[in-house]
Amino acid sequence: QSAAGFLMEKELRYLLDTLASPLRPFVVILGGAKVSDKIQVIDNLLKTADSVLIGGAMAYTFLKARGLEIGKSLVEDDKLDLASRLEADAVARGVKLLLPLDHVVAAGPDDGANARNVSVDETPADLMGLDIGAGTRSLYAETIAAARTVIWNGPMGMFEKVPFDQGTRTIAQAVVDASEKHDATSIIGGGDSVAAIHETGLADKITHISTGGGATLELLAGDTLPGVAALTEK
Repeated sequence: QSAAGFLMEKELRYLLDTLASPLRPFVVILGGAKVSDKIQVIDNLLKTADSVLIGGAMAYTFLKARGLEIGKSLVEDDKLDLASRLEADAVARGVKLLLPLDHVVAAGPDDGANARNVSVDETPADLMGLDIGAGTRSLYAETIAAARTVIWNGPMGMFEKVPFDQGTRTIAQAVVDASEKHDATSIIGGGDSVAAIHETGLADKITHISTGGGATLELLAGDTLPGVAALTEK
């Protein structure tokens, strides 16, 4: 006899109901290091999202695919074709896929004292991007402000290191503001985003913080989780 615990049941109901019929605009915010971790998620959410905002190191794979100089920023060179395809898919489906316009660059994560904000068109070859820039924060916050449903997975930069935490904090605040202003449904999943929202002290303003981690991602990717399959068969 298998039965879902209350937490899992609540989580699944929330995620599945929200994904099935999101209130619009439906904004998805994806960050973190790798596009490869989120391919299926992006693919699946492009079917329903109105806007997808990309931050974190995964943005550099998209920016490099567009032909931009990304300096020493983290990139998945074997995923450039994929990034181009995902962008083309977004265009074909009328989904706004937003990439950083500017970013905060430095020699490395420990070089915060020399951090500066530059346009993504003007990235110095010897520096790396470590957070979304001020202009991007404004654009993303504005997009989130209008949202009725928000799903956020993954930080916007190296938020463990000051000053590269600003992008993630701005997004956290924007998600909270949308939740408070017009009762937007906000779902945050993935360890780093959850850590970030707790660190900002704003966690209690979020509709649902997923404790599922990787399982949440699988659900967002449209996969049926083994535990759920077992339950629905009974």
